[in-house]
Amino acid sequence: MKVDGKVIVVTGAGNGVGRAVALEALRRGARVAGVDVSQAGLEETANLAADPERLSTHVVDITDRAAVAALPAAVEDRFGAVDGLVHLAAIIQPFLKVNDLDDAAIERVINVNWWGTVNLSRAFLPVLLERPEAHIVNTSSMGGFIPVPGQTIYGASKAAVKLFTEGLNAECRGTRVRVTVVMPGGMATNMPANSGVTIALPAGADAEKLAKNLTTAESAANQILDGMAKNKYRVIIGRDAKTMDLLYRVSPSGAAALIARQMKSLIG
Repeated sequence: MKVDGKVIVVTGAGNGVGRAVALEALRRGARVAGVDVSQAGLEETANLAADPERLSTHVVDITDRAAVAALPAAVEDRFGAVDGLVHLAAIIQPFLKVNDLDDAAIERVINVNWWGTVNLSRAFLPVLLERPEAHIVNTSSMGGFIPVPGQTIYGASKAAVKLFTEGLNAECRGTRVRVTVVMPGGMATNMPANSGVTIALPAGADAEKLAKNLTTAESAANQILDGMAKNKYRVIIGRDAKTMDLLYRVSPSGAAALIARQMKSLIG
């Protein structure tokens, strides 16, 4: 589904890829309802919008089921309809092994990444099924199809999102709703800081060189909206994610061992 002339809800719109998707969707002619837990982040996004009249902002905690359930009506009150949901809001976990994580950290990741996705999809699907054309985009991760030590709970939550979204795709066949799952690799965003996580790079690591291998938010936004326009089943973003997807298909244990070696310096 092309977004021109459509009303698109974008979560995580206060920063990173969510902000980039919101701004790019506006550039492509959509009206956008930006959703984020950060009022300040949404205000900054609105300040960056070329046409703020086509942008509404909604401060919502996606783990709050009642607040999410009220979102479709709020967007319809502003724009008269809802045609699509692009769900990007998510957090990572502290770079710790499962044995070293506390219950609160685990529950926070599961609540945001898993329950947030379920809450949003269930709130918007009935509305989208009534539209002439509609689309749901949910975001999994490279960590949702290959194990990343130190991000095991995050990966498990994103693996659940992947299968949930693929299940939605199957259930929506024969309807006017299309469903896409996005699987990004490393992103040049502030996701760790927004998740309350500090990354300590290994001694001697070249931060600038590492950053060059990450996908920018703007590039990811274009790939997501292009994939949505083509009704793609899945969109894999980043050379790292595409490479690991191929390697994991050829040799799951070998690919997992490669990632484990790369993560060893971060988690010990």
